[in-house]
Amino acid sequence: MEVPGYEYCVIRGQLKINSKNYIRRRYGFPSSQQAKPSSSSSPSFPPPPIGTRCVLKIIISSSTWVCRFAAFPPARIQGRLRLCFTLCPSLSPPAPPPIRRGDARAPVAEMGGRKGMRAENPRAVWQYCRCCLFMAPRIRWRWAPLGFLARSPSAVSFLLGSLAASGLVAGAFFWLVISSSRRSDPTLVGCRPDSEGSWSVGVYYGKSPFSLSPIELHGSSNANNSAWPIANPVLTCASPSRAGYPSNFVADPFLYVQDSVLYLFFESKGTTTMKGDIGVARSFDQGGTWEFLGIALEEDWHLSYPFVFSYQNQIYMMPEGNKKGELRLYRAVNFPLKWALEKVLIRKPLIDASLIQYEGHYWLFASDFTRFGIEKNAELEIWYSSSPLGPWKQHPKNPIYRVDKSLGARNGGRPFIYEGSLYRLGQDCGGTYGRRIQIYKVEKLNREEFKEVPVKLGIEEPKKGRNAWNGIRYHHLDTQQLPSGNWIAVMDGDRVPSGDSTTRFLLGCTFTLLLLSLIMSIGFFVGAVNCCVTSSRRNESSWLRTRPHINLRARRYLAGMNRYGSSIRARVNPKTCSGKVVLSFLVLVGIAFACTSVHFLLGGNGAEEAYMFGGQYSQFTMVTMTYEARIWNLKLYVKHYSRCESVREIVVVWNKGKPPSEEEFDSVVPVRIRVEELNSLNNRFKVDPLIKTRAVLELDDDIMMACDDIEKGFRVWRENPDRLVGFYPRLVDGSPLQYRNERYARGENGYNAILTGAAFMDSEYAFKRYGSQEAMEGRALVNQFFNCEDLLMNFLYSNASSERTVEYVHPAWAIDTSKLSTAAISRNTQVHYDIRTNCLSKFSALYGALPSKWEFASRADGWQIMRKQSAKIHWCCSCY
Repeated sequence: MEVPGYEYCVIRGQLKINSKNYIRRRYGFPSSQQAKPSSSSSPSFPPPPIGTRCVLKIIISSSTWVCRFAAFPPARIQGRLRLCFTLCPSLSPPAPPPIRRGDARAPVAEMGGRKGMRAENPRAVWQYCRCCLFMAPRIRWRWAPLGFLARSPSAVSFLLGSLAASGLVAGAFFWLVISSSRRSDPTLVGCRPDSEGSWSVGVYYGKSPFSLSPIELHGSSNANNSAWPIANPVLTCASPSRAGYPSNFVADPFLYVQDSVLYLFFESKGTTTMKGDIGVARSFDQGGTWEFLGIALEEDWHLSYPFVFSYQNQIYMMPEGNKKGELRLYRAVNFPLKWALEKVLIRKPLIDASLIQYEGHYWLFASDFTRFGIEKNAELEIWYSSSPLGPWKQHPKNPIYRVDKSLGARNGGRPFIYEGSLYRLGQDCGGTYGRRIQIYKVEKLNREEFKEVPVKLGIEEPKKGRNAWNGIRYHHLDTQQLPSGNWIAVMDGDRVPSGDSTTRFLLGCTFTLLLLSLIMSIGFFVGAVNCCVTSSRRNESSWLRTRPHINLRARRYLAGMNRYGSSIRARVNPKTCSGKVVLSFLVLVGIAFACTSVHFLLGGNGAEEAYMFGGQYSQFTMVTMTYEARIWNLKLYVKHYSRCESVREIVVVWNKGKPPSEEEFDSVVPVRIRVEELNSLNNRFKVDPLIKTRAVLELDDDIMMACDDIEKGFRVWRENPDRLVGFYPRLVDGSPLQYRNERYARGENGYNAILTGAAFMDSEYAFKRYGSQEAMEGRALVNQFFNCEDLLMNFLYSNASSERTVEYVHPAWAIDTSKLSTAAISRNTQVHYDIRTNCLSKFSALYGALPSKWEFASRADGWQIMRKQSAKIHWCCSCY
C-alpha cells in the first residue's frame, strides 16, 4: 500500500539524466558517477528514459518504510542521504538511525529488480527522502486560500482596513457623482443597457433627399409638452416600454405613407426575450409626435429591418430573419398590426434585404450573413426578378463586395430614385458596426453589369459625441417624397459604439483588480503583507504537490520577490519623507482606481443625455453677457456648454470693447455675437427676434456646471414654463427687506427668489415683460446701480401671478472661473450686498413684496437636495 500523500517529485525540477555537468556542479557528484537509467523495466515502476527527470517514490512493504530512487542504484542513495544531512541540518535527527541494504522481509524485485534503502525509523526515512527531493534549505511556498492571513494578524487588519477605505471612497463617489445623474425611471421596465447599443429614431425634412435637416430646425412644436421646438429623437425605447412592450432600443425604421398619415415600422429589441420584434407607430403631424400602436410582427427568432412596400394594392413586409436561414415575405391581413406569411423568397440567410423597381426589373440588394472574418458586414449580393414575389435570380457578378467593411456593402435603408437616378444606401462598418451611412449613385445596373459611385449624403455630421443621440453612429435611413413634394426621412442613431456596455463592464472589473493589486503592493511595501513564509509541505495544495516543477518555479519567483522586496521596503520607508510621498501617491492612484471602477460599472454609458418630458425632447438657447476683459472666460464657457445635448445656440451679449469673431470659439453649435451700444445690465433681457427657442438659459460667463445639471434644469422648466427655474436660490425677508446669501436660505429651509445669472425662463414672456412700460422705473434703477437686474426680474414675475413663480434645482457642482482672473465685477461683498438691499426696498415699493418662501426638497426626484457643498465662489454681482 502507498503512504497517504505519496508523490512523484522532481529533484529541483531541473535534474536530467543526460546532464553530466549539471549533476556534478549542482549536487557534487563526479561526472564518472553520473546516474545511468535502469535497463530493467517493471509494469509497476518502470525506470525513466534518457532525458527524463529522476523520480522518487515512497512505498511501504511488510511494515518497513523504503526510500527508493528509481534512476539511481541503491548504492548511491546512502551518499545522497549524507548530502541531505549537510544541506538540511534542520531535518537531521540527533542520531540518524542506521540505514542498511537489503531486507528479506521486503523484497523489491517488483520495482525494477533494484534493492531499496530502508530504516528502522520510517519517519526519519520519510524526512530524509523529502530532503533529498529538494536538496535545499526548507523554504516552502504556501498559497492556501488566506492561509498566510490566518498567521499574520497585521496583514488581516491591513487588508480589511484598505478594502473598507476603498469601499467608502467608491460609495462616496457613487453618491456624490454617479447617483445624481442616474436616469432610472421606475415606470420603465425597458431601456436597459444593451451590448448592441441604445438606438433611437429621428425625423428629417428637406426639399430633396440631399438637403435633409433635423426636425428641430423646422419649427415643429408641441405646447402640451413645452417642446418649442420638438427635437430629435422622436421615438425611443421609452415609447414601447411605456405601452407595455419593454424594449432596450428601437432601430431600422421604415416609413409607410398613407394619405396624410405616417406609419413607422421598426425593430424593437425586447428586454425580456432579448430578440428583435417589429413594432409600429403612427403620426398625424408629419412625424412630430408618434403614437406607439403595438408589435406588428413577432416570431420565435430575431426580426429586424422591416422593409415595407406596396404591390398590386397589397402591403407587404420583408423583414430580416437570418436565424431562420431564409428570406420571408409577409402580407398585411389587417394593416398595420396583423400580418401573414406570404411565401419564402430565397432560402438563404440574407440580411438587410432591400428591393426597388428599376428599368423593367425588380432588384434586390442583400448580404449573406454566413460570411465571417474580413467579409463580415463587407459582402453585397444582387438578385433580380420580374416581380417582387419572385422567382429571384442571382446577378452573375455576385458577390459584388466582400472585403472592406467601410465601403458600405451592407444595406443602410431603402433605395430611392431621384431625378431619374437610382441611389443605394449602405453602412460604413469600419471601426464599429453601423458607424455611418454612405450613399451611392448607381451608374450601371442590368443583368450583366453593376457599377456605383459614392456621393455626398447632405446630412450634417453630429459633433457632440456621446452627448448627441446619434453622435457615435447612425446606420439606417429611409427617405420618401410626400404628396406636397417635400421629402421626409427617418434615421436611427446611437450615442455609444457596438459592445459599449460589455467594454465598460470589463474596464470596471479591470480597474477593480488593479485596485486590489495596488492594495497588496502597498501592504507588501510597508511590511504588512508577505508573499513567502516558512511552512511545512503539508500546507501546500494538492494541486501543487502533484506538479512540483510549477511549485519549484513559484518558490524561486517569490523568493526573488522577497529579496527585491526587502530592498524596496528599505527605500519606501513610511517614516521617511520620500517614503511618505511615494505612499501618498499610491493612495491617490488607488482612489483614482476606485472611482474609475465605479464610473465604468455603475456610471451608465458616460453620456450627459437630455431628459425627456411628455415623450419628447426639445432645445434651448443660452444667453450670456460679457465684455472684452473676460474673453478667456467666454472661450472656456462656449467650448464647454456647446457640447450639451439640448443647447441650440449660444448668444453672447457684448457690452463693451472690441467684439471677437465667431470663428475664434471652439463650438459645435452656432455662436452669435450681439454687440450693444450701451453698457447696461438690462441688455441681457432685451427682446431678440433671432432666438428660435422659447426656452432661454441666462447663464453668466464665469459659471461652469455639468451638462447634466443644465439638462435637469431644462427638464424642470419644461414642467413649469411659467416659472423662473434656476440654480441659485435666495430668501428675501425681514423688515426692512435685507439681501442675504444662499446659506441663510438653507438655514431657514426656504427660498422665494432665483438669481437669473443661472436660470431658465420663457424668452417670449420674460423679455417682453422686462422691456415693458411697467418695468421702466426698475430698469432705470438697474442702470443707476449697475446691479439688481436679476432681482427686478423676480419682482416682475411675482407681480404678474399669484401662483408660484420660482423653482430651484441643485447642481452637483459649480465653479466660478472669474476667480482665476482679475475680471470679476465686484470683489467687495459687503458693498455689493448693501446695494442689493437698497434695490429690494425700492422694487418692493414699485411692484409689491415677494411671496412667502417655498421649502427645499419639495421634488420627488430629489433634484433640490443638496448632496454636497458645491464649489461655488461667486464674485460676479448677478450671482449674489
